[in-house]
Amino acid sequence: MTINLKKTLFLSSLMMGSMISISSNTWLGIWMGLEMNLLSFIPLMVNEKNLMMNESSIKYFIVQVVASAMLLFSILMIVMKIPVGWEKEGMIPSMMISSSLLIKVGAAPFHLWFPEVMKTSSWINCMILMTWQKIAPMVVLSYCIGKTMFTLATSVSSIILGAIGGLYQTSIRQVMAYSSISHLGWMISSMLISELMWEFYFIIYSTLSSVMVLMFNQSKLYNIGQLFTLSSYSIESKFIIIISMLSLGGMPPLLGFLPKWLIVQTMLENGMTSTVSIMVILTSINIYYYMRISFASIILNSNESMWSANIKPKTFKVVIPMMAIISSLGLVSTTSLISYF
Repeated sequence: MTINLKKTLFLSSLMMGSMISISSNTWLGIWMGLEMNLLSFIPLMVNEKNLMMNESSIKYFIVQVVASAMLLFSILMIVMKIPVGWEKEGMIPSMMISSSLLIKVGAAPFHLWFPEVMKTSSWINCMILMTWQKIAPMVVLSYCIGKTMFTLATSVSSIILGAIGGLYQTSIRQVMAYSSISHLGWMISSMLISELMWEFYFIIYSTLSSVMVLMFNQSKLYNIGQLFTLSSYSIESKFIIIISMLSLGGMPPLLGFLPKWLIVQTMLENGMTSTVSIMVILTSINIYYYMRISFASIILNSNESMWSANIKPKTFKVVIPMMAIISSLGLVSTTSLISYF
């Protein structure tokens, strides 16, 4: 009971820190909220029985402290009346603030810490890292982002490295990490369009990622080789995992394709044809390795895998199949959503 009370306390403090950052109207308040969020998440990552999780918490702490120091230094430069100039490329304070926030969310080229921390974290901590921990930095970034070469380069490089990095991974958590980096590139691009667009994308991404993490956590799946043992699962459970995985990759006509479709259409209308072409081509790599994993789990029926000892055949609870069904019916309401946007 004591451990649960501690986790509840730190979770509430973590959420409060994010809310302080989002609702603050001063840079110092934003920094204080981010620090509160950081210091609340570290105790959730620590596990006395798993030294690898402790190592990941140290890595996360060091990276976040460096990003917070950059943000605070940038705030001091602003207070010292150094011109920021969000509309101008190359201004030091704006570049430093954007870079510090990109470090916090793990966007390329500041992404190297993110897969390493995800690799040794528990699935629940991975879900928090991929969803809630991105809210405050992304909201603050949307306040000050501009259509500069730095922003476009960050967006495209995130999609490139997220696509290529996930190709040769054997850890499912690292595959999810590189997929998250790729989605970050799409979210940064959607910020250039409108506030509503990136918020819609983030809600869809968070829903699909949470479904995947909850399924992997319940099934105790950590390596791609374990997916080959899905032959011992019911057909429904196998279908739910595969559909959710393809939807997260953006496979049409599933739910994950809908926000990307909206972003592509809007960017084409704004004359960003070359950027959209690069993004679409690179995203097909994400769909490729998700399809490769899905088809391999269907075709290969190995029940004697070295990882299969701890896997017990089971069916998922009611909530996860319902969310997976929603993701599989992604474009049913497309016409109404298109008319709204």
